[in-house]
Amino acid sequence: MNTAKVKILLNGKPHLTGAETIAQLAKKLSPAPQTLLIEHNQLALHRSEWEKVIVQENDRVEVLQVSAGG
Repeated sequence: MNTAKVKILLNGKPHLTGAETIAQLAKKLSPAPQTLLIEHNQLALHRSEWEKVIVQENDRVEVLQVSAGG
């Protein structure tokens, strides 16, 4: 695993991360990553794609927490 930090925009704000994939980033951001919706460089990602998408310098990542309720 690469420990180098890269700068991304996370929900519009600068963020340093050592995550290599979107899946790793999701695990760092939430104790329940299965409740997240993630957009990477303006493309919505299906959860099955998270392990394949590499986090790179200056990526734009938008994360939404989904919760059930009435």
